[in-house]
Amino acid sequence: MRSKRYQKIKSKLDKNRVYTLDEALDFISMHARAKFDESIETNFILGIDPKKSEQQVRGSTTLPHDIGKKKKIAAFVSPEKTKEAKDAGADVVGGQDLIEKIKKTKKCDFDIAIAEPTIMKDLAHIAKILGPRGLMPSPKTETITTDIKGTINELSKGKLFFKNDAGGGIHVVIGKVSWKEDKIKDNFNTIVEAVKKAKPPKIKDKFIKNIVLASTMGPGFKISL
Repeated sequence: MRSKRYQKIKSKLDKNRVYTLDEALDFISMHARAKFDESIETNFILGIDPKKSEQQVRGSTTLPHDIGKKKKIAAFVSPEKTKEAKDAGADVVGGQDLIEKIKKTKKCDFDIAIAEPTIMKDLAHIAKILGPRGLMPSPKTETITTDIKGTINELSKGKLFFKNDAGGGIHVVIGKVSWKEDKIKDNFNTIVEAVKKAKPPKIKDKFIKNIVLASTMGPGFKISL
């Protein structure tokens, strides 16, 4: 059940209307009354069949304005690259030892994983642990790399990864209610372009069916493209 406050705010919206980004942000700013700085999230409803592997959507981009949430980075590397990964700022670094530890404990104390191409065959042993958590390095997200230092630096600057969920949607936090609207617009436009570029080749019908913008405690707005 939603709160009375939520229902009151939602009653002011026209559920059949598609709003401009400016209109949605103005409304959110005027009606945000939570005791914390709410996040603003963009939700994409995609015209894909998420059960088909060839229609999976995965991609990455770096938002112009970092949302400020630091993510723990794991680097699966050869012994020769261990120092480079640590010096670049990786939080968890290892090769076979790290793979065996994860295989034994089934625990992953990190948010993003990168790997050298030569170690990918060994990661297959823990693919069933990393995969469901969205942690398996992939060429689509440029997390399989020989440029360990450069990749870690990009991730540290806020590089964002996205993929569709089981319902065929993508959800990305693009800012905070307290931010100036220009910053939120920059992030919104960047993620929209990134999702468009991630369109699977076999999708012939409309790819992005709807975009919905919402704050943490507020209702969603259908946004015009």
